[in-house]
Amino acid sequence: MDSRISARALAAALGGWRTREPAYEALADGIRLLCLDNRLAPRTALPAERELASALHVSRSTVAAAYRSLRATEHIASLRGSGSVTLPLGRRDPGRTDAGEGMIDLQQASPPAWPGLAGIMAETAGGASALVSRVGYDVLGRIELREVVAERYTARGIPTRPDEVLVTTGAQSAIHLVSTLLIGRGDRVLVETPTYPHAADALRRAGARLVGVPVTTEDGWDLDRAEQAFARTLPVMAYLMPDFQNPTGRSMSVEEREVMLAAGERSGSVLVLDETTADLDIDRGSFAPGFTASEPGTVVRIGSLGKTVWGGLRLGWVRADGDLIRRLVAARPAHDLGTPEFEQAIATRLLSHFDDIVVQRSELLRSGRDALVRALRERLPSWDLPSAHGGVSLWIELGAPLSSALVIEARSRGVLLSAGPRFSVDGGHERHLRVPFTAPPEEMVRAADVLADAWSSVRAGAPSTIVEQVGAVI
Repeated sequence: MDSRISARALAAALGGWRTREPAYEALADGIRLLCLDNRLAPRTALPAERELASALHVSRSTVAAAYRSLRATEHIASLRGSGSVTLPLGRRDPGRTDAGEGMIDLQQASPPAWPGLAGIMAETAGGASALVSRVGYDVLGRIELREVVAERYTARGIPTRPDEVLVTTGAQSAIHLVSTLLIGRGDRVLVETPTYPHAADALRRAGARLVGVPVTTEDGWDLDRAEQAFARTLPVMAYLMPDFQNPTGRSMSVEEREVMLAAGERSGSVLVLDETTADLDIDRGSFAPGFTASEPGTVVRIGSLGKTVWGGLRLGWVRADGDLIRRLVAARPAHDLGTPEFEQAIATRLLSHFDDIVVQRSELLRSGRDALVRALRERLPSWDLPSAHGGVSLWIELGAPLSSALVIEARSRGVLLSAGPRFSVDGGHERHLRVPFTAPPEEMVRAADVLADAWSSVRAGAPSTIVEQVGAVI
């Protein structure tokens, strides 16, 4: 046993768990999904049956039956003296399920590789003799690559020198490194909710206490809440995605960028801007990056080639004040010893083709988005579909708190998704579902067919109090 979760905390994490009957199976499915999403870590002791029954306002026999179901599927085990404990997920049931033949995997919102990548890799391999004469990895980054990255920032209206760029092994590595350096245990960090779950995991691992600020597809960022949160909690850091935010797809307006920057500077916070989706424009058009009139050290920008080129190319960077870059370099060896030379050489070549890559990406994402929206509007007219002008996914309002149940049902039918609560900071979002549109159009249509059938099944099995929330269309 590594940790224990209280009945109150588990009840909050489960949210609107009672999505179908019998109640014990709905409860078991809710706990299974917490395990699958890694929101409930392996080797965590669950509350006693009586305690959880009291917190959920159900009978003890309901909880006992749910625990029996979880033991039968090997999600938990009963240990003498420890009660019921979650088990590590086996190969047959990993947190991120491997897609079998014929399945559509939409758990990760990552487009397929840019078609020209193989050629660039072959060209780079042709110069392997020069590469292998070097050390093989670099804690700061090749000067050739840092110069190209700096030039692209300068062209966007953000004057940048090569010594203000640190190359990392992907954006996630950059988030981990920045978080470890800036955050002390118990420090408050402001984040959007919903947000990118792996970033939230990295912040928590660094010891952060997360302070959520709502962002919605219709209204954007809650600026009043944001200003209050900055003023009252004085966060040491804020993690934000200003362009095509994951998962909502929303982009900050000029006003929202100005308010966030001013509030962050007043509170002495470092604003970490995740720009990994910033180039995934479909039909929004060019937009000033904002956050440029900041004091030195206030704004840190993180970028990568994972979404624009290929998720398998683990290459990212941090753009920050030179002093912070030097501190990151000093702290980095505790995390990793640097970024491989080969990936850096590939990235240097890729960035010379970047404008063409962005155009191809826009066309790819437009075809997937349009096919998905058409199919969902036809098959699921009760769902509230947002207007996504870029990014990689739709953040859909279902009309009822059935996201987790829908994901479980769709999984059994061959479509793999992540439920709304996976993107939550403090719980909730059970009424939302993230559906990436990164697959080919024909797969997006097939996924919509599966979701329509799964939705019909889920709402048919849901208690009447939840079904009534969907409206007369049911």
